Amino acid sequence: MTAYYKELQPADPFRIRLPYPFSNYDRQLLTLLYQPMIGAEAIALYLTLWAEGEVTSEESSHYTLMNMLGNSISKIFDARIQLEAIGLLRTYKNQSSERSFIYELCPPLDPKTFFMDPLLSMFLFSKIGETSYRKVRKRFAIETEIPTDYEEVSRTFTDIFQPVHAKAGYPAKKKDLQERKNGGYSTESDFDFGLLQQGLSEQLVPKRVLTGSIKAYIAKLAFLYSWDPLEMQIVVLMAIDDNYKLTTDLLKKAATEHYKMKVSTTAPQLVPVHKATEPVEATDETSKTKEDELLVYLETAAPIQVLRDIADGHEPLPADVELANQLVTFHKMETAVVNVLLHYVLLRTDMKLTKHMWRKSLRTGYARILQPQKMQWKLPVSSTRSI
Repeated sequence: MTAYYKELQPADPFRIRLPYPFSNYDRQLLTLLYQPMIGAEAIALYLTLWAEGEVTSEESSHYTLMNMLGNSISKIFDARIQLEAIGLLRTYKNQSSERSFIYELCPPLDPKTFFMDPLLSMFLFSKIGETSYRKVRKRFAIETEIPTDYEEVSRTFTDIFQPVHAKAGYPAKKKDLQERKNGGYSTESDFDFGLLQQGLSEQLVPKRVLTGSIKAYIAKLAFLYSWDPLEMQIVVLMAIDDNYKLTTDLLKKAATEHYKMKVSTTAPQLVPVHKATEPVEATDETSKTKEDELLVYLETAAPIQVLRDIADGHEPLPADVELANQLVTFHKMETAVVNVLLHYVLLRTDMKLTKHMWRKSLRTGYARILQPQKMQWKLPVSSTRSI
């Protein structure tokens, strides 16, 4: 017998979380597939939480559930753990001294997934018998077989769409995504996870955190940003937290920040392949002046590359990189504007950036570069120095 009184008391508060609105079809699945397995009391608790969760997210005590269902707290606890075991409920408990709960309702599985699951399908079979099982399966699992003389010719996502980046010439030619069968790193099989893991220390990124869902998300990010496994190693190291936890949200945030700093603040766009591969009209290189070339460079280069180039190829100081990063991520400046400011300030201060000199020079440079009347930037006179 479960010592429920140690885990749940009538006065304990709870809140309900619905991931998205459920449908009447979900209610049919609950009644005909799940109710025979876990009983009417557990389904009644689920339906009650569902109804309450649709209208309020405020806290209630378990006294409320006891009154609604006409059950004792022990029966409510037994119903709750059955819902948890069958995959219909996730329970979260507050770790503080004042115990409270969040009940997150999970939708029932779709019929195809349900009947393919050996445990659930056999559990239902054992509860309702062969005749009823075949009847309910026929009702929900609609099977339409494809004739054998047909083969699937559906296009995949990456057959039709390709990422286009704001930075000219990115990605590098050596990573020719167009020659790949499916148009790029769109699936786990396309992405070299062996190479990814070779550069990741087990102490920093344990293999256990690279679950199937995380790998699939890494592959999608690699395709979107046109990154190879070596570049994704940096993203993974940026994303993993101090508790060795790696989530899709952390990966997304790290990839966005890394892309802003290295490539552009403008997110890549997904366009049809034929548009992504259209040749760009050639320009007359002889007509470009040095100032034009510098202008193109500052519009397309990453801020960290500008810092390297101004320092004659040497790695910039961490403080300079942090300043550039703040302008891009915190102050939301366009990469081109940040590059011009960096170029202007560093050359004006003879490659020295103290906080006082930075603020003073930045105000001067920003005022000269941005014209309030037109809100367009131009190169300062001092930037004619070659990079």
